[in-house]
Amino acid sequence: MKILIIEDDLETAAYLSKAFREAGITVDHASDGDSGFFLASENSYDVLVVDRMLPRRDGLSIISELREKGDDTPALILSALGQVDDRVTGLRAGGDDYLTKPYAFSELLARIEILGRRKGGREQETTYRVGDLELDRLSHEVRRAGQQILLQPREYRLLEYLMKNAGQVVTRTMLLEHVWDYHFDPQTNVIDVHISRLRSKIEKDFGEPLLRTVRGAGYMMKAGG
Repeated sequence: MKILIIEDDLETAAYLSKAFREAGITVDHASDGDSGFFLASENSYDVLVVDRMLPRRDGLSIISELREKGDDTPALILSALGQVDDRVTGLRAGGDDYLTKPYAFSELLARIEILGRRKGGREQETTYRVGDLELDRLSHEVRRAGQQILLQPREYRLLEYLMKNAGQVVTRTMLLEHVWDYHFDPQTNVIDVHISRLRSKIEKDFGEPLLRTVRGAGYMMKAGG
């Protein structure tokens, strides 16, 4: 899942970005209304998280203008304004959900997951399977042959992305962008280290290898053959 956070409080934005990434969600951030509207217009997101009070352009204007353009990306409004009239105004402006500050991150995450599954009017997959390896995107549990495998947050994101693209070659550039949120090559062996650790956890003491190196191209999750 990929979301855009439009939030002018940099400390709050940094906290949310870190927490969402640890939950396996790719995050972009805009610190004002104009840049938020630009990013939302030019990119594809599963959910928008929009602060209501923003410099340059307020959150409700962003959402209403996107709706006028035919953009139906689900939008969750964050606001300190929590009266019934405030919530109604936000929903009538095109918001899909409204969460009042202060809030618990666990509730925000649950609401984001619901909106993400709702996008396009269809359910997204909540479980990925490759052979006897299973990843539950809601509980973040990973099991192979029924045995639970404990992963660090980055290892989980790496496995989730590989399993999402099972049967296809995933390049190092794709991993850097979608798992590490890098849009440049850091010239380190970070991918090799995490691939090695992940292999050890999902393949040691099990039968068939599932995570394959495609020489000169990248990696592939595949069972059999």
